[in-house]
Formats: sequence, C-alpha cells, structure tokens
Amino acid sequence: MPEVSFVNLFFVALIALCAPTVLGFFPRLRIPSVVVAIAAGIALGPSGLRLIRVDTPVQILALLGLAFLLFLAGLEIDVRRMRGHLLHVTLAGYGLTLVLGGVAGLALASLGWVRSPLLLTVTLSATSLGLVVPVLVDAGETQSSTGLTVIAASSVAEFGGVLLLSLLFSTSGGSIGERIVTVVVFAALVAMVGVTGWAAGRSVRLGGVFLRLQDTTAELRVRAAVALLIGFVVLAQRFGLETILGSFVAGVIVGVVDRDTTTHPRFRAKLDAIGYGFLVPVFFVTSGLQLDLRGLFASPSALLRVPVFLLALLIVRGVPAVLYRGAIGTRATAAVALLQATSLPLIVTAAAIGVVLDLLSPVNAAALICAGVLSTLIFPTAALSILRQQGRHGAERQAG
Repeated sequence: MPEVSFVNLFFVALIALCAPTVLGFFPRLRIPSVVVAIAAGIALGPSGLRLIRVDTPVQILALLGLAFLLFLAGLEIDVRRMRGHLLHVTLAGYGLTLVLGGVAGLALASLGWVRSPLLLTVTLSATSLGLVVPVLVDAGETQSSTGLTVIAASSVAEFGGVLLLSLLFSTSGGSIGERIVTVVVFAALVAMVGVTGWAAGRSVRLGGVFLRLQDTTAELRVRAAVALLIGFVVLAQRFGLETILGSFVAGVIVGVVDRDTTTHPRFRAKLDAIGYGFLVPVFFVTSGLQLDLRGLFASPSALLRVPVFLLALLIVRGVPAVLYRGAIGTRATAAVALLQATSLPLIVTAAAIGVVLDLLSPVNAAALICAGVLSTLIFPTAALSILRQQGRHGAERQAG
C-alpha cells in the first residue's frame, strides 16, 4: 500500500480549530470564522509562507466539504414558505438580479476583466443562506416579515445560482440543449426519490427501526442522509452535471421528507457537526490555499478589481431589495439588501469552475473570492446593526 502523508491535512485541521477559537476571545468582533480560515490558508499556503500545500487527502476532503456545505444549505430551505406573494416577489427580485448581473458582466467584459459575462452574472447572483441565517437569529428576526423575506430571497438565489452554474458551465461539456434535457431527467429522478422517501417515512415498521437505531452507534438516520448525499453527487456526475447540484438537491429532499423532527431532535445537529465541525472548514481553508494572491498583488490594476467586484455584488443583489420596500419598510429594505449581497461559497465554486474551463483567469478568480470574503465581513455586520436599531426604535415607540 503506497504511503500517504497526512501532514498537510493536520495543519488544515489545526487552522479549522484555531479560527473559531481565536474569534471566541473577541465576541464583539463579528467576523465569520470562514473568513479567518480562508485568510489563514492564504497566509500559510503557496501565496504566503508556503508551509502547506493541497495534496490528495486535503483535496478529497475539500471536495466532500463543498458537497456537505451545499447539502446543509439545501437542508435550510423550507419549501413550505416558498409560495404565494412572497415567492412571486422573490422570483421577480432574482430576475432583476440576473438583468443587473448581465449588465455588470458586459461592462466588465468590455474592459477586458472577464472572458465570460454570463459566468460573472451567475457568480454574482447567489446569496449564501448559511451565512445570513445566523445574522437573523442574532437579531431575533427569523420569524418576522423581514427575516422571512431574506430567507425566501436567499433560497431562490442560492437554488437559482447552483442550477444555472450546473446548467450553463458544466465541466463535462455538452450543448445547452443536452444539458436542459439532462436536468429535466435528473429532476424526474429526484422527484421519484423524494416520493419514495416520503412513502418510506410513513412506514410504521421502518419508522420503528429508524427510531430505535438513530441514537445508537448505528446512527441510522445520519447514515441514510450521507448515503443520499453521496448518491445524488454520483447521480449528478453520471448525468454530466456539477456535483454541487446533486449535493444541494439532496439537502432539499431531506428537508422536505424530514419535516417533523419531534422524534429525532438531534438529527440536524449531528449533520451540522459532521459538516461544520469537520468537512466544511477543510473546504474553506483549502480555498485559501488555492487562492492566487501573488498575481493579484502583482499590479495595482488587478488589485482594483476587488472593490469593483464587491460593488458589483452589492448592486446586483442589493438593488432588487427595493421590491420588498412596500412590505417591510425602508430601514429593513436596506438590511435585506446587505444580506442578499452576502455571498462566498458559490463564488468560490464558480471561480474554480471558471479557471478549469479557462473562462476566468486565476487573478480574476482571486479578486472575486476576495470580494466575497469582504462581503461576509462588511455586509452582515452592517445589516445586523440596522436590524438592531430598528428593533430599538420599535421598542421605544411601543413604550411611548
């Protein structure tokens, strides 16, 4: 058996441990730990001190981390809330996002900054649901009209971004027509799996087995979720689609089938422990290790692209929030605009795909990812401040 070194993986795991630990000593410093993990990867990787490199064990676990990140994002989507007027207005908002993204893509392509305006449009169109939900929890807005609007808009944008990225920029090739047919067939199989899972969940005998073994060393419910995740990733690969689509859809299916968690309240926490406790941090640290900052800092014109991409992200995702102003008010609309413009996982994924397909230079990929990192640092903090001020003003009006 060939010898495999886990030295690089050890250092990646150490960074994943230290990032939230250091932030824990500064609770007032509202920086997502993923940002620190990426920054540490940059500092210790090829763009920095060159102490860590991405070898086979790190690469495999990073791929699993990306799959689990999209799986957990899909798990957070509540399709029961995605209906009626809220669904219509958020779909309209996403449509406006694509239009604005197209304009931004064409403008930057005319400057020679990007080779594919369409790829930039899709890259700027997503919102990281996993990053904005904690902000809503901290502000106590998860059940308010503002919170529900953010969650619905983020869900539509994240699903739309993943679908468009898989449909338009699959690394397996094929024409657009072939990919559309493939997506339709894939969706049919997904529906069949979902119906089968729903029917199996209503089986008293099978339900009893799961209930008896779910909190033993068998961890049956967790194993079923992981098997579904990997199965959908394989299915997406077989259909020539991006694995992120399979991961995301697997999470949505589990969320739909597993609505009632009264008999297994720790199930979601266990999945979070596997994902956020182990695999997902490896993905973010590895993203930092692979970031080409040397090329980005080589020229001022390249570095200038970071704030431009950040501004484009704010415009493309933030401006559509004006559609919600009549329902939630001006102050809340500003907060929603900032939260909608918070994006990182899909930017990292799209940048990697763009480099592989030679649609994006490594320097531009690094600039896009840096803009995503800055969005997670600036926008949620500003949005949380606005929401807290709104809460204080509301309390003062009630007291008066």
